[in-house]
Amino acid sequence: MRFLTGLVCTLMMLAFGTETGSAREAGAPEWRIVIHGGAGVILRENLSAEQEAAYTAALETSLKAGGEVLASGGSAVDAVQAAVLTMEDDPLFNAGRGAVMTAARIHELDASIMDGRERNAGAVAGVTRVRNPILAARAVMDQSEHVMFAGQGADNFSESVGLELVDNSYFTTERRSQALDRVLREQTRTDADRHGTVGAVAIDKDGNLAAATTTGGMTAKAAGRIGDSPIIGAATYAQNGVCAVSATGHGEYFIRVGVAKTICSRVELASETITAAAENALGQVETLGGDGGVIVMGGEGQYAYVFNSAGMYRGMMDASGAMETAIFEQGE
Repeated sequence: MRFLTGLVCTLMMLAFGTETGSAREAGAPEWRIVIHGGAGVILRENLSAEQEAAYTAALETSLKAGGEVLASGGSAVDAVQAAVLTMEDDPLFNAGRGAVMTAARIHELDASIMDGRERNAGAVAGVTRVRNPILAARAVMDQSEHVMFAGQGADNFSESVGLELVDNSYFTTERRSQALDRVLREQTRTDADRHGTVGAVAIDKDGNLAAATTTGGMTAKAAGRIGDSPIIGAATYAQNGVCAVSATGHGEYFIRVGVAKTICSRVELASETITAAAENALGQVETLGGDGGVIVMGGEGQYAYVFNSAGMYRGMMDASGAMETAIFEQGE
């Protein structure tokens, strides 16, 4: 079993399986945000220098958006929302514009968000017209008595609270259309076709945690299929003083393990480190036949990237001025 944790940093290199950052009482930065743009078979030989630069720039844009919220005294939940919004609008990622297509050649998008203060949460599944699904998830949390809306009901709710709606074709890109054609023709999916999610976790100056996850799902998925991204406890979880998690990978397996909640429960109840807890959860995923990764923020601001796939788009920014991004396995 292979687990890859805490990669390239402009300031340091850390071994796999260790947590990066130190506890707040030991002098950690006042705030911190960590993001991912999906995990999978991401090999250097498959990305041109131009593509690598584009992904790195996109990760930095996301980090800066979330970091600006935290630097101005904003909340962790506002920060994770801001960070994933930039990736929903960037066709490089499988979320919002640039999302993958279902077998019926449409887009069905999922998103969730959770505030660690009182464990409030919101999610949408299978939306087809909301430009930014993470805003719909946030609206469910803040403006309804519910946690999740799905399908047409989610689109209707989003419209009722004034969110921007678009034609479903807005999300389509030539790259995703070609990928769908290939999967339908060959009747098989590559690793890249099964993966693709973006997410963020953060801790603010008051010690509040939050997490957000958003995705277009799986290429050529069946109509109505829902993965782990909108499910609280599977892809997204946040609890103050314990941890915040956003996951990416083969969603069916992450749902069966309840990855995000499993990690936080092991931290809370077994006093495991966030890295050990994440490795355990992903070990269960791997045993069942799945793969992917997680970003985790501990209750004191420590953080980890843990994944059992060949790469994960990821990055971190904090109040000390540190910023790191990475794509491949350590050493590549």
